[in-house]
Amino acid sequence: MTPQELATALARILTEIVAARGLDLVVTEQDTPVERPKNREHGDWASNAAMKFAKRMGVNPRELAQEITAKAAEIEGVAKAEIAGPGFINITLDAASAGETARRVVEQGANYGRTETLKGQNINLEYVSANPTGPLHMGHTRWAALGDSTARVLRAAGATVTSEYYINDAGSQMDKFGRSVLAAALGEEAPEDAYPGEYIQALGAQIKAQLPGLAELAESDRAAAIIEAQELGYQLQLAEIKSSLERFNVHFDVFFSERTLHAKGENGEPSPIESAVERLREQGHVYEDGGATWVRTSAFGDDKDRVFTRGNGIYTYFAADAAYYLSKKDRGFGEKIYLLGADHHGYIGRLSAIAGAAGDNIDTDITVLIGQLVNLNGAKLSKRAGNIIELDDLLEWLGSDALRYSLARFPADSPLALDGEKVRSRTNDNPVFYVQYAHARTCAVDRNAEAAGIDRSAFVPELLTHASETELLGKLQEYPGIIAGAAELREPHRVARFLEELAAAYHRWYDACRVLPLGDEPIGDLHRTRLWLNDAAGQVLRNGLDLIGVSAPERL
Repeated sequence: MTPQELATALARILTEIVAARGLDLVVTEQDTPVERPKNREHGDWASNAAMKFAKRMGVNPRELAQEITAKAAEIEGVAKAEIAGPGFINITLDAASAGETARRVVEQGANYGRTETLKGQNINLEYVSANPTGPLHMGHTRWAALGDSTARVLRAAGATVTSEYYINDAGSQMDKFGRSVLAAALGEEAPEDAYPGEYIQALGAQIKAQLPGLAELAESDRAAAIIEAQELGYQLQLAEIKSSLERFNVHFDVFFSERTLHAKGENGEPSPIESAVERLREQGHVYEDGGATWVRTSAFGDDKDRVFTRGNGIYTYFAADAAYYLSKKDRGFGEKIYLLGADHHGYIGRLSAIAGAAGDNIDTDITVLIGQLVNLNGAKLSKRAGNIIELDDLLEWLGSDALRYSLARFPADSPLALDGEKVRSRTNDNPVFYVQYAHARTCAVDRNAEAAGIDRSAFVPELLTHASETELLGKLQEYPGIIAGAAELREPHRVARFLEELAAAYHRWYDACRVLPLGDEPIGDLHRTRLWLNDAAGQVLRNGLDLIGVSAPERL
């Protein structure tokens, strides 16, 4: 029996008690959650449902707890239900019921833990969205890891998720990029405002090789040469960004080009940005003042109204933000999640105001998450990029698994300082090694069991009575709830922290209970049943690591 099933059973019991008293109260499983008691002598699970509802029902908490425990003791798989303190309900499962979790995990395999709590939600998740004018660097790593993990967790909870990268390929930074790479391609002195770093020189060399007539074009039409160099340099740099992300095991469904927001239709139809201002005008939120076009975003919590077009008719960045939001709305996304860097706090009010002006519910249709910076001791500035620490260099130094896990195990809104040498160490003090080692151990047990002739031909769950087995089974039971909670709160670090707890429980079980018989001891059903438990632990470790984009090696 899982905690969710137990919570559902308690909700049903409480609903019956409420109905018997003629009260108008609705009880759901969210009202009756169970948790592991701090003292395991108090049972497998505990609930405060009686204390939560006693006042609303006008009864004494212990009196209500007595009614609940009497019925809870009759639940199939429950060995006993007892009252503690002012009205806590402690529940102990029978060994067979608890042990059945191992069979369930093994049989469900990669699907174990997946839920449908967010089924029907169509979510757009935007993250990273770095300018395509240079390589990805350490500042992008945290959102790359957390964004991809968040998408995986949301999907595991039943949501339909589109992960999206917004390519900032329009505006002054692209003009600057074009001038920089053209000068490098022609062997000229870099412009005063050029992008620094050897990567510009490398791009220039590639552009020169692929555009042999560029020098002649530059002599006759410098502006056209800048455009050609900019476009090829942009495509080369974007390809490198995509390659770096794939090496980091980060996958995007959509790469959305900002240029498309400025482009008119094939038959001269208004661009998405032009359409956006008219759509917001129809909502009654646009006005003209001082020759500029404004959107009344202050009506939706923004600190001030925002300019859509200036007096010279040039669209602002806000205009692109608005058109982009409307694009997501038009593509049928209910919730739009933005994962933004620490320097984007001002975007919370701005984006929420856009959602409100577009007629959306700012409490449910948009979520803006701001992440804090990450500092990695021992990381070296890139020789190629000059003034940054490149993602590719970090991957070369630490590896994708160690870097992703280390970034994923902390809440996004907490400042993060990592010790590079610890991150890459192969000791139990390193959480990623500790968890991966636990999985590798389950695989070693499998190999040794096969060699000894032990298989899963028998499963007798009532034999799993050792305290370490009860603990390990309890952890396996928690996993579906961990996924549901991590998805609901958009906090994938909960999965990583759970995996560390599961690994610890497995290591304790491994030290206390043997799958292989000792000496001349004959192979029995206990050994076969423990193999089920071993494999269940390995499966959940594997499932959880996959949710944070980390491999589950069979050997270390």
